[in-house]
Amino acid sequence: MKLSGSDIIVRTLIEQGVDVVFGYPGGQVINIYDSLYKYRDELKHVLTAHEQGATHAADGYARSSGKVGVVIATSGPGATNLVTGIATAYLDSVPIVAITGNVPTNVIGTDGFQEIDITGVTLPITKHNYFVGSIEDLADTIREAFRLAKSGRPGPVLIDVPKDVQIAVGEFTPQPEPVPADAALPAKEIRIRQAAQCINAAQRPFLYFGGGLITSQAQDELLQMAEIIDAPIGCSLMGVSGVPTDYPRFLGMQGMHGHYACSTAMHHADVIIAMGARFNDRVTGDRAKFAPEAKIVHIDIDGAELGKTVTPVHGLRGDVKMTLQKLLPLLKPAQHPQWQAQIARLQEEEAAGLDSREGMTPRNIITLLNDYLGENTPVATDVGQHQMWAAQYLNLKASRRFISSGGLGTMGFGMGAAIGAAMATGERTVLVTGDGSFGMNLNELATAAANRVPLVILLLNNGVLGMVRQWQTLFFDKHYSNTNLTDRGTDFVKLAQAFGAQASRALTLEELKNALDAAFASDGPYLIDCAIDKDEFVLPMLPPGGSMDDIIVKIGD
Repeated sequence: MKLSGSDIIVRTLIEQGVDVVFGYPGGQVINIYDSLYKYRDELKHVLTAHEQGATHAADGYARSSGKVGVVIATSGPGATNLVTGIATAYLDSVPIVAITGNVPTNVIGTDGFQEIDITGVTLPITKHNYFVGSIEDLADTIREAFRLAKSGRPGPVLIDVPKDVQIAVGEFTPQPEPVPADAALPAKEIRIRQAAQCINAAQRPFLYFGGGLITSQAQDELLQMAEIIDAPIGCSLMGVSGVPTDYPRFLGMQGMHGHYACSTAMHHADVIIAMGARFNDRVTGDRAKFAPEAKIVHIDIDGAELGKTVTPVHGLRGDVKMTLQKLLPLLKPAQHPQWQAQIARLQEEEAAGLDSREGMTPRNIITLLNDYLGENTPVATDVGQHQMWAAQYLNLKASRRFISSGGLGTMGFGMGAAIGAAMATGERTVLVTGDGSFGMNLNELATAAANRVPLVILLLNNGVLGMVRQWQTLFFDKHYSNTNLTDRGTDFVKLAQAFGAQASRALTLEELKNALDAAFASDGPYLIDCAIDKDEFVLPMLPPGGSMDDIIVKIGD
């Protein structure tokens, strides 16, 4: 059948199973938006307040659903406004497809109005990108972009479509099924056998996983391995929600602000089995001192990660789930009573050091929030102290329910991501944020209110840029340079109400409980401005570039 390029774009998105896209119209995509109007009963479009918010929404949609998120933007500033969101998705291996318009092909290279080489701009932060110069290539390019975004190690793909290609008419042949991802493969048999021998010889095994385990849906295999070899489990920030928080062998998050027992156990392990994690600097600290007695077995679908930052004795390139399925039968059941006793002592030490103060402490706030979370409640965060407190104290039951920017650490990520997660899952979603991060993209309150998104925004308001202030306190002689936000005088309750959301302020735990009752009963976005002290710290903390020898577990260390 003959269709315009813009109709082909929308029809191919529908063909690929897309049910919602996020974006912002403009001159060079107005034809696409006309087609979105035509097919509005088959494909929902969510108008955000800013293109960055749209990209984060597509990202949150993808993280919480496992599907490909889609964002649309016009040329020039519309396209460049996507960059931070695309980079966020790239560093956390999230599958999104970004479709941008551009000036007509005969204007390309003339510095036309709102012309930008967005494929050149985004080349370092996408798995691949495309400039579509012919309508004959359009549908297959979109199909290939979806295949690439979700194959192997997932990631963002950008498609730039000049306006004349959108207007042109060409032949469109529908495909009955979405283009599947490339078939996943396990690691090589010999590598798996060698790894099994190493694991079977371990006396202090430690299982460590990241976001790749969630992507591979290998949770069951991980838990089976833990039982077979009698090992504790830890995760990276991206791995949070990969296994239920209350699973007995799970020690929580590891790393710069990880749980004491988890980070210490990993440090003393003699074999670390790492799955879908990349050992970045927030995990290892001083690499020369990282887990000095451990042999590392590293399983990852991306071979470039094997040996990039730490040197494994066995590097297994392959899909995590399929590799574990072949590895499990080769493992010998084991018991390590001395190792488990050491783990128990570490857990006791951690419990003794937990913040037991009364009142509006971060731990008490997140613990109270846990009482309201359902089995499938998605929790998104922004970036900063609140993000670490959420990762430390949230009680999560289901996979893909912790949505946070890890690799890029994008302040302002949370609001868009929470909207995307709510729309993907149909669940009331929680955003844990801080006054600094929330200020980055609070305009997306308009999106949440307009769409009546069931969203609870828990804003931990300390009046400062808390994480930077913590570093200034510890490492810069309390030189509090430009981290005080109280001079702005923003009333977040009135601000939320101005956007059409409900809001209240909580100065005590009793007021917070009442606010959470109201928020979880509301039919749209509800913001709770939750006051905390400006000198609250995230602990434990490994100083940047430090090792477990330098860990700070209380102020004064």
